[in-house]
Amino acid sequence: MLLSSFTDFIEAGCDEAGRGALAGPVYAAAVILPAGFKHPLLNDSKQLTEKTRYKLREIIQAEAAAWAVASCSPAEIDEINILQASLKAMHRALSELKTIPEVILVDGNHFKSWNNTPHHCIVKGDAKVYSIAAASVLAKTFRDDLMTELHKQFPVYGWNKNKGYPTYLHLQAIREHGLTPLHRKSFQCKRQLRLAF
Repeated sequence: MLLSSFTDFIEAGCDEAGRGALAGPVYAAAVILPAGFKHPLLNDSKQLTEKTRYKLREIIQAEAAAWAVASCSPAEIDEINILQASLKAMHRALSELKTIPEVILVDGNHFKSWNNTPHHCIVKGDAKVYSIAAASVLAKTFRDDLMTELHKQFPVYGWNKNKGYPTYLHLQAIREHGLTPLHRKSFQCKRQLRLAF
């Protein structure tokens, strides 16, 4: 059962999407929900169907007190590594919020202080706290939209279906056609190709 609030302060839930992908940016979202917000379908975005995720996105965008989505490019990921890029994307999303949070709740166990605001890392937070679950839905759907659009430029990689993640067909396409400017050229592509072949 998800908690509608973790604290008595204005809390922003944060989560990322695309951390394990081989191509495309990593996305992050920050969401401040109104006090007492609940929805029976809202959960960790990975546990939801695509149809449900997009239905919830409309609800979150309409009812959230504030929300923002931001990203870090593949070049940034290669420069500073995927963990740091994920945190940087979260900071960017937080900076775009129209309401300043008093506390930040982050999915996982890593975060860097933002604006001297207190924060709590919650492992599997996207399945425990509504604001983090809402952030996971926004980050996932906005990133999926981008990868579907980018698929039109590079259709052989199947990003409309795999969204840049290391499926067999994606890895095979990399073997046959090489990397695009949108692939992360750091350890992830190299490691996945070694494991798969």
